[in-house]
Amino acid sequence: MPSNVSTLHNKPSQVYKPKQKIRVIITGVTGMVGEGVLHECLLHPDVEQVLVINRKPCGLTHPKLTEIVHHDFYDLTPVEAQLQNYNACFFCLGVSSVGMKEADYERVTYQLTMHVAEMLSRLNPDMTFCYVTGTGTDSSEQGRSMWARVKGKTENHLLQLPFKKAYMFRPGYIHPTKGLKNAHPSYSWLSWLYPPLKRLFPNHLITLRELGIAMIHTVNTDYERSVLEVKDILKLAEG
Repeated sequence: MPSNVSTLHNKPSQVYKPKQKIRVIITGVTGMVGEGVLHECLLHPDVEQVLVINRKPCGLTHPKLTEIVHHDFYDLTPVEAQLQNYNACFFCLGVSSVGMKEADYERVTYQLTMHVAEMLSRLNPDMTFCYVTGTGTDSSEQGRSMWARVKGKTENHLLQLPFKKAYMFRPGYIHPTKGLKNAHPSYSWLSWLYPPLKRLFPNHLITLRELGIAMIHTVNTDYERSVLEVKDILKLAEG
């Protein structure tokens, strides 16, 4: 593990600064997490501008919202000029590792993410970058779980980029936001279980709204941990 990542797990605290208006790039809004984060950004008074980058149109219109439809995330040079002057990126793009070989999963998860992040860090040095990984991500990059190793490598390398701040979000179960369209149908069967499970396992479950609000709060808050487990996400969401 890179040496400059070894001090991440220190005592968490929050330092509040005068609020700046947020101009954010969001990826993955055609998935459940990205859609929910976009929903919170469009509602939040601190967010003044949202740019989404998709391979297909998201089907939304809003005064804050600009959309780029671009098919090759491994080559963003054709849209590079449109990615400047943003101070946040909420990177929610991802795929399941089920059925994938490690090389293919690494290409989609590590290589694609790093290509986007490296360009954004160069264009927007004042940017706060939030990346959605998951509980169980392997920061050592040496464990037996393929997805956890690849996610750990991605986290570690993102934290070395020259962003103003970077946060790795490791949510557990995410309870979807009612009324949004991209949640898997299985979530509708599990909804009734959320209240009792939240009481039993409060540090393992969050709502999609809490995740989105926590990301928004990272821009105007200095939180000492860069790797955020559920309890950290909940604390930021309260901010």
